[in-house]
Amino acid sequence: MAGSASREEFYGRIGAHNLKPLWEVLRDQLTGEPNPPETAVIWRYDDVRPFLLDAARLISVEEADRRVLVLENPALPGKTRATQSLYAGLQIIMPGEVAPCHRHTAAALRLMIEGESAFTTVEGERTSMKPGDFVITRSWSWHDHGNDGSRPVVWLDGLDLPLVGFLNTTFSQRYGEAAQSLNRPEGDSQARYGCGILPVDCTAITVSTPLLNYPYASTRETLKALVRAGDHDPWHGVKTRYINPLTGDYAMPTMATFVQLLVHGFRGLPYRSTDSTIYHVIEGSGRSVVNGEVLEWCAHDVFVVPSWKWHRHEADSESVLFSFSDRAVQQKLGLWREQRGKQN
Repeated sequence: MAGSASREEFYGRIGAHNLKPLWEVLRDQLTGEPNPPETAVIWRYDDVRPFLLDAARLISVEEADRRVLVLENPALPGKTRATQSLYAGLQIIMPGEVAPCHRHTAAALRLMIEGESAFTTVEGERTSMKPGDFVITRSWSWHDHGNDGSRPVVWLDGLDLPLVGFLNTTFSQRYGEAAQSLNRPEGDSQARYGCGILPVDCTAITVSTPLLNYPYASTRETLKALVRAGDHDPWHGVKTRYINPLTGDYAMPTMATFVQLLVHGFRGLPYRSTDSTIYHVIEGSGRSVVNGEVLEWCAHDVFVVPSWKWHRHEADSESVLFSFSDRAVQQKLGLWREQRGKQN
């Protein structure tokens, strides 16, 4: 066996040629199971909302472009992301404001939290946003947001920005005007693709859903119908996924999105999967136990469950959770795994 001094001398010589000994790092690279850098964390809306209002007083939407408080995981300081692969933030728009039109290669989702007068315009089509609505901005689509009402509007932003950045495919562009011109009536995409029928000559198969908005009112009715039908899962309650109606795949190619209903008194069994997940509480109250850590939540709170961490949900009142994760990418690459625990 060569001595440590000889090894270090060898490592120095090969380092000068941009070489590195794999045997020194292999155990860190090929771990026995996922070791996510992020940690379980919760952002309570009642704590964050006053800061959003302060931000609205301190900086205009024109200056900020997007007036957002990033939900940064405390285990990833300076990374501006909620998990290793996903970005999340809370955006506020005050009455009469318009967040300027731009586009970027990162895909984005919005989950409406507060207010009845928000709108988003994507590629010339405007959609109104109500609490609980799930709204999509496809990659490289012109989009702007506004508030036609008299009260603030707030929503959760989710983007695949860390994934896009890792692949060095980040592009962005400003439109040049605050708002884009409308060239389609509101509800056009819903009429074409969201009613279980399609135009007879529709042949387009897109990687992202053609729908802009998945209204919470219809989603909630579906969840209630599934509850009545007894469609309960011991781990997830009544859980559904948002889909691209043209393909049946996830609504977005990089971010899987879900919504689940937990009946009053639900006590879920332990579960873990390889996708890091960001949850938003649309309604209800309860808690999620993540590797023994208890996260108490209520309506509008946001929390993170890291990859491959045992967790279970409990509901003190009927609750609805929206969530998004990187499962869509993992499944396409054949990497996703799950494990369902048993009752202790």
